[in-house]
Amino acid sequence: MKKFLIAVLGLVLCCALTACGGQSIGNNPSQTPAASQPTETPNSIHPQETPEASASEDVSEPSGQEDGDSEGNRILIAYFTYGENASLTDGVDASTSASIQYRGDKLTGNTGLVASLIADATDGELFAILTREQYPDTYNATLDVGQSEKSAGARPKLSSHIDDLDRYDTIFLGFPNWWGDMPMAVYSFLDEYDLSGKTIIPFVTSGGSGFSNTIRAIESAEPDATVLEGLALRDSRSTQAEGDVAECLSQLGLAG
Repeated sequence: MKKFLIAVLGLVLCCALTACGGQSIGNNPSQTPAASQPTETPNSIHPQETPEASASEDVSEPSGQEDGDSEGNRILIAYFTYGENASLTDGVDASTSASIQYRGDKLTGNTGLVASLIADATDGELFAILTREQYPDTYNATLDVGQSEKSAGARPKLSSHIDDLDRYDTIFLGFPNWWGDMPMAVYSFLDEYDLSGKTIIPFVTSGGSGFSNTIRAIESAEPDATVLEGLALRDSRSTQAEGDVAECLSQLGLAG
């Protein structure tokens, strides 16, 4: 009888141990208590893992640049020219005025033509300074308006604007010499943009007066920029200025 009771007790103990083993942690990997799982916020980063957003966080492309050209085009050629700011009719004969020129099939002026040569030689970007109100269709009448604007210290409203000036380190600034000064629209341009830390290289077309006092005027308008003396050309040289532009760029260390 005693042996029988001992056998029964042994069988009961064996069953009890088997039942506890069925709930053992580690024997069933699909069952892990919540307390053993690591706590993770939505923004946490696992070791050796970098989210896609983090990888592209500091990468920016200059607006208007081709893919792969992250540095952007570092030279801007900003210019004011009569032919692009006058109410001239399509197909106007350029020979009727020494101030009107064609760049391909586009009407421009002496300064615009020189600006194109600089752009071609430096791979820079052209930017035409354009006014909301156009000037008269004759150059003499335009000079009269320019003189009135100068006397009044006018700042004509501009219709063209630069989206991202930070892309450029060097800015060529071109204009005709009107009454010993820059056209007032160029002052509007200088008032609109802070060119601190940039290098400004003026170029001018004139009947023979050259820069006059415009270099000092630009230095006064942009005191924290480096202003160099660039290229001064007579109007009559604009159509054959490739050599002059190349020599100037060579002296500036910007020759291609």
